Amino acid sequence: MKILLIGSGGREHALAWSIADSPLTQQLVIAPGNPGMAAYGTLVDIAADDIEAICDYAAAMPADLVVVGPEVPLVMGLVDRLHERDIPAFGPTAAAAKLEGSKEFARAFCQRHKIPQPAFFPVDDYATACQHIDALGDCVIKADGLAAGKGVVVAESAAEAKQAAKEMLAGQFGSASSRIVIEQKITGPEASLFALLDGENAILMATAQDHKRAFDGDAGPNTGGMGAISPAPRLSPELENEVMERIVRPVARGMAGEGMPYRGVLYVGLMLTADGPQVIEFNCRFGDPEAQVILPRLRTDIVSAMLATTNNSLTHFDMRWDSRSAVTVVIANQGYPGAYSKGSAIKNIEAADNQNDQFVFHAGTALDASGQLVASGGRVLAVTGLADSAAIARARAYDAIAKIDWPEGFYRRDIAAS
Repeated sequence: MKILLIGSGGREHALAWSIADSPLTQQLVIAPGNPGMAAYGTLVDIAADDIEAICDYAAAMPADLVVVGPEVPLVMGLVDRLHERDIPAFGPTAAAAKLEGSKEFARAFCQRHKIPQPAFFPVDDYATACQHIDALGDCVIKADGLAAGKGVVVAESAAEAKQAAKEMLAGQFGSASSRIVIEQKITGPEASLFALLDGENAILMATAQDHKRAFDGDAGPNTGGMGAISPAPRLSPELENEVMERIVRPVARGMAGEGMPYRGVLYVGLMLTADGPQVIEFNCRFGDPEAQVILPRLRTDIVSAMLATTNNSLTHFDMRWDSRSAVTVVIANQGYPGAYSKGSAIKNIEAADNQNDQFVFHAGTALDASGQLVASGGRVLAVTGLADSAAIARARAYDAIAKIDWPEGFYRRDIAAS
């Protein structure tokens, strides 16, 4: 098969690594990709949000399957445009991707289908926001639209919540925060469950737990994710079944019933409360950095799994997994998630990536004019260890990081520590 993969981050590097290993893959093209992905396919300079150029390229290949990695092109309707040209694609349509593209839509959908979640109040003016914040006390403020994983403030006080609401409504995240959602603050361990949906059916894929805060001890601002572990330590088989029955399958039925069948991977962000699992958020694609711990554990051919979602054949599909644990640690640019510099040299990655029990996935990297690998983004590398126990996997990830020469990078030292 000729496969076109869209994206350039750590998630897409992990996908490229997995897709290239499939016996079904004859040719892999990646748009736009990054230097770490060049070993697995041909890179083409097409931006992930250039919908028309992607469709034209896919038709010219011609692509047997287009795999859409990031959320932005999904929400923009890339899959819809590909379907118009009869090109199979892995990922939901724009209508289905609203589960991630609009927090208000997702909350209202869950309310209609009695899916467990916290109380919520969508607003577009500051005075109304303050009224709800005063009523709730501690609460969570979310930008309604896509904000690269940064549009969430878990407020520790009403004053902090009001400040977050004020900044968002004033344009902190552009049109993404012209409306915000104020949510009841719920407590408990967090976890993520990933499922595959084919428009009607849903099967469990895997679980993970990520670390959103920038610094050790879960301190600092929210980020796109500073590390992850799979399987999620706190998601027992019983809880997995509960999430599938009370959340994932109702999503599949509800989306189909409302005329927007969901096909692709569904990421369910969970809070394991005293009253049971509740939905924090939905994402319509693999997580980042969760993909970097999930895909090294996958023993089923990923391309076969993707095809099963496109042709409604998940009912009898079997997912097989390595029983070992995986831990990934993100190395980010100094200053992230705020302002950071680009262009610092990264050396000695080869010593850290042995493609056996230690993996280095590129995210924000580029090559300078001399061919030197340099940092070009906020989250730059994701380093993964795989082992029989989480403790050994964690040690392997940090051992690999110690071999990388990049003084300008920083990382948390407590990923998967407990």
